[in-house]
Amino acid sequence: MKEIILAPSMLSADFANLQKDIEMINRSEADWFHLDIMDGVFVPNISFGFPVVKHIKKHAKKPLDVHLMIVQPERYVEEWKKVGADILTVHYEACTHLHRTVQQIKAAGMKAGVSLNPHTAVSLLKDILPELDMVLIMSVNPGFGGQSFIKQSLNKISELREMADISNPNLIIQVDGGVDKNNYKKIVKAGANALVAGSAVFGADDPEEAIIVLKSY
Repeated sequence: MKEIILAPSMLSADFANLQKDIEMINRSEADWFHLDIMDGVFVPNISFGFPVVKHIKKHAKKPLDVHLMIVQPERYVEEWKKVGADILTVHYEACTHLHRTVQQIKAAGMKAGVSLNPHTAVSLLKDILPELDMVLIMSVNPGFGGQSFIKQSLNKISELREMADISNPNLIIQVDGGVDKNNYKKIVKAGANALVAGSAVFGADDPEEAIIVLKSY
């Protein structure tokens, strides 16, 4: 029985009734709140920023898993800690000095994650892998919810798990994009142990039941 971390993506929540969805996640078997921060530059969309995250933190009873899809994420590391981020993930493609940014995140008291876009090879993380708490494999092109899972991602997950077994056995491998009840077992079998689910949770007739399904392997 594999232990699967499930992090519902708040990008798919009902922003007209955010409190209701926060309370649902608090009640549910979900492990984290996944928060996608988009700047309209690194990705072609804008989501939400510090005030919304601060509000969610005030009511959340589970860790905040903050995924920065922004340019120059190092500018705001301390600010994300102040508003309540527990895990902070930056994109490999957005960081000129990735090692420095990872150290900055850890110094601020958060777990450090690095995300890879679909076209980015996992081998590029070889040197920094021992320093990371988590790697997030994007299994869709980042920026919008509701996209279909890119099947090549399964090979990337397997390759990353093999690398981690050598240099960082405790690494969390998270997958985000098109995760649903039809493919999550393949994703976990490939080596992932954390799943982000947006539409598959918030679009379900019974979101709490959908969470239970996605955590069972």
